[in-house]
Amino acid sequence: MTRVALPTAPSPAAGWTPELDEGPHPRAQIGYVLVANADLAESDFFAMKPSGVGVHFTRVPMPREVSVATFTAMERDLARAAASLMPGRGDLDVISYSCTSGTFVIGEERVIAELRRLNPRPKATTMLSACVAALEALGARRVALGTAYTDDLTALEVAFLASKGIDVVRAEGLALTSDEEMNRVTPDWLARFARAVDTPEADALFLSCGALRVLPVIEDIEAAIGKPVVFSNQANFWHCLRLAGIEDRIEGFGRLLREL
Repeated sequence: MTRVALPTAPSPAAGWTPELDEGPHPRAQIGYVLVANADLAESDFFAMKPSGVGVHFTRVPMPREVSVATFTAMERDLARAAASLMPGRGDLDVISYSCTSGTFVIGEERVIAELRRLNPRPKATTMLSACVAALEALGARRVALGTAYTDDLTALEVAFLASKGIDVVRAEGLALTSDEEMNRVTPDWLARFARAVDTPEADALFLSCGALRVLPVIEDIEAAIGKPVVFSNQANFWHCLRLAGIEDRIEGFGRLLREL
């Protein structure tokens, strides 16, 4: 076997000075704390991501069952999970807890406090905070709500929205209890579900749960019902972009990203 001698790397003393630029993501760096069983958020966020924006992920432990008890227990691990996002860097702009139902179970203010406890530099938000911001930006004060959740979780979300001045005029939940089940609901069926949940009294339709495959059909739903649709992953990404100062209008994912 012939061995090829590789050149010795030059030392700094040899006069080599690397040429630096702003890196691969000079516009913004966004970090997401996902629940352990999430299998959709990454692909949804990367589908919406504009050039020059970095999107990064960590996970917080969670058992299979989606319930009040499992979300309540999750609180103790939020700070450590958030602190694991790019801990050796100083350029993370925004961090978001990427779970709608976990936010209203644990409490929005409590979640944000935990995200910032060991990692105070980035702006902190939650998926549910983003959904409320999206509804407010759309001027939607009366909404139809479709969720993946059991009745107790759906009722908690209705109460949370009411505390923000948003009136839920109709609410329907799918009573699913695991991320795996939620991920397997087909986009076409979700489009039919969305049309059935909508009501003329609603200013907008809110489809709640980042584990549902709404993103591929969100524009079809908007066209069918003639009003804006807010979906957890779409709103979360929109909100994080805006918090990071990115104002791009992005086609293909509903009025929220296209116009606001």
